[in-house]
Amino acid sequence: MLNFIYWPISWVLWFWHKVFGFILSPDSALSWILSIVFLTFTLRTLLVKPMVNQMRSMRKMQEMQPKMQEIRQKYKNDQQKMAEETQKLYKEMGTNPLASCIVPLAQMPVFIGLFHVLRSFNRTGTGPNQLGLSVEENRNLANYAFSPEDVRSFLDADFFGVPLSAYMSMPEDAFAAFTGLDFTRANIIMVCLPLVLISATFTHLNARMSMNRQAARRAAGKVNSPSGDNAAMMEQQMQMMNKMMLWVFPVMIIASGFLWHIGLLFYMLANNVWTFFQTRIVFAKMDAEEEAEERAKAEAKRASAPVVGARKVDKRSKKQRKQQGK
Repeated sequence: MLNFIYWPISWVLWFWHKVFGFILSPDSALSWILSIVFLTFTLRTLLVKPMVNQMRSMRKMQEMQPKMQEIRQKYKNDQQKMAEETQKLYKEMGTNPLASCIVPLAQMPVFIGLFHVLRSFNRTGTGPNQLGLSVEENRNLANYAFSPEDVRSFLDADFFGVPLSAYMSMPEDAFAAFTGLDFTRANIIMVCLPLVLISATFTHLNARMSMNRQAARRAAGKVNSPSGDNAAMMEQQMQMMNKMMLWVFPVMIIASGFLWHIGLLFYMLANNVWTFFQTRIVFAKMDAEEEAEERAKAEAKRASAPVVGARKVDKRSKKQRKQQGK
C-alpha cells in the first residue's frame, strides 16, 4: 500500500550503499551506517530552504503577536471578519502559518519508509508485518531495490557484534536470520539504549536552544509578550508547547526506543545532529540580518533628523515676507 514510499527510500539507500561500498567495502557495517546517515542528509539538504522559511516564519509570527491580539480584540464578535483581517495580516507580513508543517510532514514518510525497508531485511519472524520466511528463503529474497546479495550483506553487518536490523524487543525466533553472529538480547540493549538516549538528549538540546533564543529575544524587547483578555491562555499554551518539545518528545523517544532497530536509530541520531548544527547556523544568520536591519533603520532615522544648529532657510518670496511684516 505504501510502495510509493518504500521504493524511493530503498533506491536512495541503495545508491549511498554503492558509493560507500566502493570506497570501503560492500559488506562493511560502516558502509551501511554511512548509507543511512547520508540518506538522512539527502532529505535534510532538500529541506534546507523550507526549514529556513519555517524559522523565518516563526520569527515573523512572534513579531505579529501584538497586531494579532488587536485583531482578536477588535473583531471578537465577528469570526469571519477576524479571519479576513488575520489573512490580510499574514499577506502583509509575507508569512504563512502552515509553513511550520512542511518539514515534519516531509520527514514522516521517510521515517516510516526507512523503518519498513530496514526491518524488511529480516522477514523470518512471525510477529506483526513479518512473513515467517525460513532463514534460507530470507537470505535469497530481494528487499525492494536490494538484491539477495545486498540482503545477505546487510544481515551479516554488525555494530559491536549486533546486527544493524536488531532492536530491543525483537522476537527471539528472528535471531536465527543472522547467521555467523552470536548475540543475546542483552547485547542488543547495550548497543541500542545508548543510541536512544543520545537521540533523546539531542532532541532536548534542540528544543532548549530554540527556547533560550526566544527568551533572549523577549528580554531584549524584540518579541512582545501576549496581552489582553486572552493573554493568560496564550501564555499557558506557549508554556505547554515548550514543555512538550523540551521534555515530552525526548521521553517519547526513550519510551518507544525498544521498537527502533539500530539502523533507524542512526537515522534519528543523524537527523538530530543535522538539526542542531543547522539551527545554530540559521539563528546566527537571522541575528546578523536583524542587526543589519536595525542599523539601517537607525541610519535612516539619523539622516532624516534635522541638524542641530542649522540655519533655517526662509523659502517665502520677498513680497510674502514684506506683506507678513506689515
